[in-house]
Amino acid sequence: MSTSIRPGTRTHIHWRKWDGAPHWVHEVVYLGRDEWGAWFGQRPGWRSHRPGRDTLLKTSCVMLLPDPEPGSDHGAEWLLTVNAPPQRTRIYIDVAWDVRWDDEFPTAIDMDLDVVRRTDQRGIYIDDEDEWQEHRVEYGYPLHVVNRLEAVTQELKKKVTDRVAPFNEATTRPWFDVLAALDL
Repeated sequence: MSTSIRPGTRTHIHWRKWDGAPHWVHEVVYLGRDEWGAWFGQRPGWRSHRPGRDTLLKTSCVMLLPDPEPGSDHGAEWLLTVNAPPQRTRIYIDVAWDVRWDDEFPTAIDMDLDVVRRTDQRGIYIDDEDEWQEHRVEYGYPLHVVNRLEAVTQELKKKVTDRVAPFNEATTRPWFDVLAALDL
């Protein structure tokens, strides 16, 4: 993690696809760290954009960039977003590759699979499996990456279902409080 960024600093999270093509860029503020990793926030009206799509947030959210597994040579494997009510998509986890700090902002490779928890009848599910199947052929994802991320996706779904930390309100609520208290 970058050592020079301070809580309250505005920055961006930059996503790309496996082939290096640009993907999402999220306007965020760095909130701080805990045992799970680095936390960021977005407020209503802040921008998230990618080629062909530009959105302004309607509710606040907090994001966790987890610390990579010890000994990892490819960064972390997911990024958690928790949306405030009244958003029905409460948890959205982007399964990723090489989630890490690059200079003064986080970067990640979007790997298509997502773990989602909604407050409506859809509940908890894995999203974009069709895109995953298409892109693993199109981009030629290495077999060790495919096997690892499919296992990570199943592990994340179980943790979200069981509401274990950091995928629970007890862990994320304090970060919403930090975001709300910032004078931005």
